[in-house]
Amino acid sequence: MEIKASEVMKLRQMTQAGMMDCKKALIEAEGDFEKAKEILREKGKVIAAKRSDRETTEGAVLARVNADKTVATLTCLGCETDFVAKTEGFQALANGIADAAVANTPADLDALKACKYGEYASIEEAVTDQTGKSGEKHVIACYEKIEAPFVGYYIHSNQKVATIVGFNKVSTDEVAKEIAMQITAMVPIAVTSDDIPQQRKDEELSIAITKTKEEMIKKAVDSALNKAGLNPNHFDSEDHIQSNIAKGWITPEQAEQGRKIMKEAAEAKAANLPEAMIQNIANGRLQKFFKEKTLVEQVLALGDGKETVSQYLKRMDPELKVLSFKRFSLSD
Repeated sequence: MEIKASEVMKLRQMTQAGMMDCKKALIEAEGDFEKAKEILREKGKVIAAKRSDRETTEGAVLARVNADKTVATLTCLGCETDFVAKTEGFQALANGIADAAVANTPADLDALKACKYGEYASIEEAVTDQTGKSGEKHVIACYEKIEAPFVGYYIHSNQKVATIVGFNKVSTDEVAKEIAMQITAMVPIAVTSDDIPQQRKDEELSIAITKTKEEMIKKAVDSALNKAGLNPNHFDSEDHIQSNIAKGWITPEQAEQGRKIMKEAAEAKAANLPEAMIQNIANGRLQKFFKEKTLVEQVLALGDGKETVSQYLKRMDPELKVLSFKRFSLSD
């Protein structure tokens, strides 16, 4: 049957699908608009299945708070390209999902996907339909929520990263935004060091001990090479040794001498490491890790370069504390 251009345009306005897709759907549906819409939705499911292995590194990360500022939600609708992420249809869906999340506060991601959305039976169905319209894989990459006496949020201008944060008492939006921006920019892993799992602390301490031992051994090796009149920089790796021989910077005999010195010095130092000193240095490195990775110990990013987050909170309100936070980034 003949399908008029005006009919194709009408279906396109109804679905935001491509012109050719609309025309084919109307032909298949013999001019029935409702049937054509279903055909386009089914096509979306097929496209979604075909593109299920594609990466969704673009999209929109959004945050919302409820009216009394006791619940905050964080959502991300992902897609394949920045071009699609900026389209009106994608932005409308991403914002609609964010609104649905804070309105319904579902228990988890599956529950969010199951929420009714406009004319669709579920958000998941709307996402599948949008996949069909754009031809790109779409996925709800994140859903988090925080319930607290007071909450706040920050969304970076590029919509690639956002943060929600909960406090123990009512504060101001300005303070909440300041802390959310801090988390967004400085990526802490916990509010305080007490909130870091013991396993992670043990891992960091083990890394610090290993690094300290390696540095002590290297220092002993470099000293032995220097004492023999050899430049330690010429012996930092076997590949470098071979390269330096080829360049004429060291002779094969010097290379062999250096290898022997390195082996003997490393073995001698490894057998006689000062364990107490190693523990002290490693503990110092662990404390440095806490300062860099726990929120309250971090230096306030937008401050004077000296004030910590803990000091800032105390200055704003001596009783104010951060209870929890959630951060999501498409680029991390």
